[in-house]
Amino acid sequence: MADSDQQPSNDDMSVDSREESNEEDSKLDFTEDEETLITRMYNLVGQRWSLIAGRIPGRTAEEIEKYWTSRYSSSQ
Repeated sequence: MADSDQQPSNDDMSVDSREESNEEDSKLDFTEDEETLITRMYNLVGQRWSLIAGRIPGRTAEEIEKYWTSRYSSSQ
């Protein structure tokens, strides 16, 4: 009966791998409308990521900043 007490550790590992893949997916899943809005808002308010995120439901300032820097900072 002691063998059944040691099984939950495998479940913990599967949860961790799902969280990592969700983080990667969320930064890639910007719609064309979101990209257009981010660009337009950036031209109006600059790097005020929290203001831009306030116009896009479900997005955080950090997600938008990561999107912007990954998309546009490499060309500078």
